[in-house]
Amino acid sequence: MALSLRKGQKVDLTKGNPGLSKLMVGLGWDTNKYSGGYDFDLDATAFLLKADGRVSSNNDFIYYGNLKHSSGSVCHMGDNLTGGATGDDEQVYVDLRMVPSDIERIVIAVTIYDADKRGQNFGQVSNAYIHILDTTNNNEILRYDLGEDFSMEASIVVGEIYKYKNEWKFNAVGSGFKGGLKALCMNYGVNLELQDRDRGAIVLEKGHKVSLKKGSGEILINLNWSQPQNKGFGNGIDLDLGCLYELQDGRKGVVQALGNCFGSLVNPPYISLDGDDRTGLAVDGENLRVNSAMIPQIKRMLVYTFIYEGAANWYETNGVVTVKCPGSRDIIVKMDEYGSNLTMCGIALLENRDGQSLSMEKVVKFYGGHVELDKAFGWGLRWVRGSKD
Repeated sequence: MALSLRKGQKVDLTKGNPGLSKLMVGLGWDTNKYSGGYDFDLDATAFLLKADGRVSSNNDFIYYGNLKHSSGSVCHMGDNLTGGATGDDEQVYVDLRMVPSDIERIVIAVTIYDADKRGQNFGQVSNAYIHILDTTNNNEILRYDLGEDFSMEASIVVGEIYKYKNEWKFNAVGSGFKGGLKALCMNYGVNLELQDRDRGAIVLEKGHKVSLKKGSGEILINLNWSQPQNKGFGNGIDLDLGCLYELQDGRKGVVQALGNCFGSLVNPPYISLDGDDRTGLAVDGENLRVNSAMIPQIKRMLVYTFIYEGAANWYETNGVVTVKCPGSRDIIVKMDEYGSNLTMCGIALLENRDGQSLSMEKVVKFYGGHVELDKAFGWGLRWVRGSKD
């Protein structure tokens, strides 16, 4: 039977179970679902801390924009799970044997996205909990129910897995922060302004938009991905890049390899697909190209990818979309919502708001196929089954 903890209570994890290594940290909550004119959006985060209580680099901050630690020791399973067998809203997997030797604590927190703007706080959240399972047998080790002691806080440190005399323990913290995710990052030494600056790129997060302006040359939308290493997934995955488009004159269509709809840069729709990488091994991946001089003719486009062949193992494909626009920094959209077995992912929506630029917003949501994606965004196309052969 799992231990039921109170706030501030500490328990041993490995001392009485020396073989324990692989843990699933599940978090859940209930909300009013709609407050301040917005839906609630809660996010789990993890901070890998040194002895001084701070991260050594931004890589030690695990959240929806950086789901996997470079050591492989901590992996976030993506934003807003649909529940599954455990009923958790979000899950973080921890492999204690892979935690770097200089890491003393793994802090698990939950934050309300954009809480200040939305007028939301944890006083409107109920039934919040954390529990830890041993993934080798799916036995629940412990559970901590946070209670209803919060009011104006925008983030909560739920608990921490920490090292003591070479053994791992868990502390039920239950401590709130009013400043949300930014306050947590400052407290633990994360500098959000430096995120991915070494790559000179803008990492597009959910809810944020960037503008791609009319100019000379091409806007390049690149999809890069890798084959799963798990041999249980057959002969691999064929992941395809494509887009739905709508022009200002009302014409609508699709650009993708399936059905040989490769488009055109010089004629409508002014969008083209380079080719089809069926292996995931091509250095350049797959590319959509947009004639930036013709942006005034484009009303909107929805960039997506779908699994043409293979199992829906999104986590191991590690898909990343990079947008290169003349005169602008690269824009990166990480396909970081892994809790789905559906085969199609809407990646980004680009809309013409002023006649001269495309406003780009991260989507990263999963659908059962082209028809479902079309309906979700109101494109209204008529679909028939296609083939690459």
